[in-house]
Amino acid sequence: MTTAATPRGRPFKPGQSGNPSGRPRGARHRTTVLCEQLLAGEAAAVVRAVLTAAASGDMAACRMVLDRVVPPVKERPLNVTLPADLDTAAGIAAAHALIVRAVACGDLLPAEGSAVSALLDGQRRAFETEKLAARIKALEGNLR
Repeated sequence: MTTAATPRGRPFKPGQSGNPSGRPRGARHRTTVLCEQLLAGEAAAVVRAVLTAAASGDMAACRMVLDRVVPPVKERPLNVTLPADLDTAAGIAAAHALIVRAVACGDLLPAEGSAVSALLDGQRRAFETEKLAARIKALEGNLR
């Protein structure tokens, strides 16, 4: 069976599988299933051995245990009180000043301050766009 290529050169439509009778969703690879069967009876002993090694000072085992028990924190909620008037240029400038002070004092990490600053910059751009749209509408009204 041949299929005609679409205008973009693809023989299949988006979302259509090239092998509709292929591996069903949720099916697992034979190697994965075999590894799980091998570990099924030994998992408790392996965990016990790693915990024993960690308790005796093996730093690699300690790292393995801690990575599983306490994964590294990628983000955390921030507790920063921003001015209520983020709809004005002065309010956004005041919020930026608060963020800079919080980073300088060590209350926020520099990456966290940068992320909040980017959010405030987006708010500033939205504010400017709204004001420019209002000015354009007023100018168009004056021309008529």
